[in-house]
Amino acid sequence: MVHLLHRNNACGVIAVFACSLLSFMRATFIQWLHGFLPQPLPAGNTERIRAGIGACIGLFLTALLTHVLAPDLAAWLIAPMGASAVLLFCVPASPLAQPWSVVGGNTISALVGVACLHLVPDPLLAAPLAGALAIGTMFALRCLHPPGGAVALTTVLGGQAVHDAGFLFALSPVALNSALIVIAAILYNNLTGRRYPHAQHAADKNVHATGDPVPGARLGITESDLEAALARYGEVLDVSRDDLLAIVDDARQLALHRHFNERVCAELMSTHIVFVSPRDTLEHARELLLRYRLQSLPVLDDTRHLRGVIAQEDLLRMVGWGTRLRQLVPGAGPYVEDAMRQRVVALDAAAPLAQLVPLLRDGGYHQVAITGADGAMVGLVSQSDLLAALSEERLETAA
Repeated sequence: MVHLLHRNNACGVIAVFACSLLSFMRATFIQWLHGFLPQPLPAGNTERIRAGIGACIGLFLTALLTHVLAPDLAAWLIAPMGASAVLLFCVPASPLAQPWSVVGGNTISALVGVACLHLVPDPLLAAPLAGALAIGTMFALRCLHPPGGAVALTTVLGGQAVHDAGFLFALSPVALNSALIVIAAILYNNLTGRRYPHAQHAADKNVHATGDPVPGARLGITESDLEAALARYGEVLDVSRDDLLAIVDDARQLALHRHFNERVCAELMSTHIVFVSPRDTLEHARELLLRYRLQSLPVLDDTRHLRGVIAQEDLLRMVGWGTRLRQLVPGAGPYVEDAMRQRVVALDAAAPLAQLVPLLRDGGYHQVAITGADGAMVGLVSQSDLLAALSEERLETAA
C-alpha cells in the first residue's frame, strides 16, 4: 500500500512537471513565431512617396547616364542597383547606405566575384565562396553594403557576357552604376530635406567651448555609455551612432516634457524685473549688475518689449572702445544699445516648463524672458530659479 502511494505521488509530480514543460515550450514557440510577424514601419505616407519617387528617379538617371557614358555595354543597369536604391532613398541615414559603402562595397564585391570565378571553375562552389569573401572584405574595408553580396553572385552567375568582361565588369557597369546612383541620391535627398551623406557628428560641445559635455549629458546617457552598450550588443545596427544618441536624447526630452507639461513658466518666473533701456549708459548697466549681483540684464523699450540683453562680458568687450570714443568726443560714451546682443530668447507665460529646461540647461542662456499675451515682458526665469524648482520637485518625489 505504501509503495502504491509513493508511485502515485511520483506519477503526479512527473505529470505536473510535464505540463509545466509543455506550457513553457508552447509559450516559447508562440513568442518565436511572433518574430516572423512584420513590424510596423514608422514612415508616414509622405516619406513613402518621397522614397518611391527618389528610387525611380535615381535608377532612371543611373541607367540613362550609363548608356550615354558607356553605350557599348550589354546591360546599362545591373539588378543589385535596385537593392542599393532601397537603402539610398528609403534609409539614407543608414551606415550601410553611405557613399563609400555603396561604391566601395559593390565594386569590391565584383572584384571578389571575378577572382572566385577564375580560381574556382565550378559555379556551385564559386558563388557561395564569392558571397562569403565579399562580406569579409567589406567588413575589413568598412564598406559593408548588403547589395554587394548580390553583386558578387551576379559576377559569378551572370552569364558569358559578364565572364568575358572579367575584372572590367567591376569598373563598368558596377562602379559606374554605383557612383551615378550615389550622385543622384545626394541631389535628391538634400533637395527633399534629408541629410546625405549622413556623416557622424562629434558629441555636442557646451557653449563655453571647454572639454566638458553639456550639463544634461553628465548624469544621463553619455557617448561612452553608448559605445560600451554597442560593444556588448556585438551586432551590426542599421543606425548611426549620432542618430542613436539623438533618439535617446529626444526620448529623454519627451519624458521631461511629460513630467513638466502641467507646470507653466508663469509659476516659476520672477516678476520684479531689473532692466535697462537702449539709451542707458553702460555705466548705469554696470551699476545694476553689481548692485543686484546679476550676470545679465534685459533691455526693454518704453512699452516693455524685449529688444536685447546685455551681460558682463559685453561690458568688458566695450571698455577699450568706450575709452577711445571719450577721447575723440568729450562727454560721449557708449550706450547699452551699442553693446547689447539682439539674439534673445523669450517664452510665453503659459508655456510649459518643459520648453524652458533645455534652454537654461544646455542652451547657454543664464535667464529666459517671459512675455505676456501682448508680447511685453512680464517676468524672468534664471538658472537658479530652475535649479530651485528641480530640487523642490525631487524632494517632493522622494517624500
